[in-house]
Amino acid sequence: MMYRWLWLLCLLLPLSAMANGVHAVLDRNEVHLGETVTLNVRIDGTMNASTPDLSALNNDFEILGASTNSVLNVVNGQQTAQVIIGVALRPKHVGDLQIPSLTIAGNPTQPLTLHVDPPENSATGADNHKDVFIDITADPSHAYVGQQLLLRVRLFFDVNINGGTLPDPQADGADLRRLGGDTDYESVRNGKRYHVVERRYALIPQRAGTVTIPSFEFQGEAVEPGDANDPGLGGLFGNSTPVEADSSPVTIDVQPTPSNWGKTTWLPARTLTLDLQGLPSDGKITAGQPLNLHMTVEAMGLPADALPEPSLPTIDGATVYPDQPTNTTQDDGQWLTGRRERGFAIFPQRAGTLTIPATTLTWFDVQSGQQQVATIPARTLTVVAAANGSPATPSSTTQAAVTATPAVASSVPATSNATTQSAGPSFWQWVAIISVGLWLLSIAAFLWWRRSRRKPASSGLPRAMDSARHLRHAFMDAARGRDSTLQAHSLLAWARAERPGLQNLGQLSAELNSDAQREAIERLQRAQYADHATSGTTDLAAVFVNGFVWRVENTSANDSPLPPLYPFKLD
Repeated sequence: MMYRWLWLLCLLLPLSAMANGVHAVLDRNEVHLGETVTLNVRIDGTMNASTPDLSALNNDFEILGASTNSVLNVVNGQQTAQVIIGVALRPKHVGDLQIPSLTIAGNPTQPLTLHVDPPENSATGADNHKDVFIDITADPSHAYVGQQLLLRVRLFFDVNINGGTLPDPQADGADLRRLGGDTDYESVRNGKRYHVVERRYALIPQRAGTVTIPSFEFQGEAVEPGDANDPGLGGLFGNSTPVEADSSPVTIDVQPTPSNWGKTTWLPARTLTLDLQGLPSDGKITAGQPLNLHMTVEAMGLPADALPEPSLPTIDGATVYPDQPTNTTQDDGQWLTGRRERGFAIFPQRAGTLTIPATTLTWFDVQSGQQQVATIPARTLTVVAAANGSPATPSSTTQAAVTATPAVASSVPATSNATTQSAGPSFWQWVAIISVGLWLLSIAAFLWWRRSRRKPASSGLPRAMDSARHLRHAFMDAARGRDSTLQAHSLLAWARAERPGLQNLGQLSAELNSDAQREAIERLQRAQYADHATSGTTDLAAVFVNGFVWRVENTSANDSPLPPLYPFKLD
């Protein structure tokens, strides 16, 4: 038993000494006075961490409480530990409030800034007395086509919500993407304190004019505290009542692209950068040797698919081979950040100088309303000759370096002496001929063996097909007559040739996926037990002329379409 505890102690000791990273972040960077905000501190590499000294926050914040969550992961034998400390704060006044660096597990966090606006009042007096209501805001309220807006959907409630469904808004003529997860906090609206669940979206108008977000409804369940004197279940669990709230429609004015913009790509962004990496610090490259460059276009407020593909202009004295571009889109909970990257292999053809021309990208700054130009300046490099004085030609070097074909191996015999060159190919030719001959013999033997093995199994297939064909013809002949009993027997016999497990016409009907065929079988069964002959089955031949329409099993039929509901979790 002692050894087991010692082993566990040795396992945990490294984790307690690996606090190699501390990161602090606010769940929101901008709030209204009266709202709460959560400071999340993540400590990597440890399972034990105490709440830091928060006395430095007392001047600007009320500290409402703190919680700690520890996580241990083991992936491929590698252990990673993490502790997350959440601190609930309520600002005491408006302005830009500073959260100073905090020391946790011997490591400092980075300082943070929280912008606090004055208290927010309801836009309409009707919300003043509601227990549950929805508020939607768009920032900014008007924008250009293609510009991202921040759409905030907030559910306010001052009752105990046991779960509910908050659908995503819809916007015709705009691209709508959810940003991050739901955020929970408290807020004061018109002197009344509410719990708030906030959901954020990136809204990108696709056409000029007016974009309208129609009203949508929240449906949930409120739980009233139970009466301790109630002997029933209501006293223990409380009583639940359905609650609902409708949002107000939101209209956004979308302006078209400015008429003087020109033919360049319209890029309305908050920030945009253009960068080129890989240039040598000393400004020198070697003729015939590749220069690998990496160009990046990154914009805040635009997804990656809206950005142009990075490219280099024609370079005099060099050949340019671009790689496939890569695209990524991330968000910080408010704004999308698109990034497009591409590599280039540049092969100088001769010694001398090589100029990489300037690259420019025109974009529109939505914050200042001004046209901007991102530029990578031109760069002139010195191309030195190869060490042996005879650099490889760009075509052969490119073929070897970029495509990695077997041409690289073909240059090896060229460095051997003349005797090796004359004897080598003859020997390898004989080896290749013998290898190909053995390979062909192996394939022939395998095909002969496979054909001999398949003969017995395949010999019964034509007989089964002939039997099914014969039974089908027999049923068609009976279907044109008036004997319902003969029709039923011949139909079941034909079906058993394809589905041997069928016992009666009822099972056959259950296996079919055609309403017409199932109805025909039902009429046939009624006619079979009728007291007199009937002509109601004369359409049997037409219904089954193309064979049976069998039902296909759907393995996902048992999956529930309803998501689970949890307290304060909205779907």
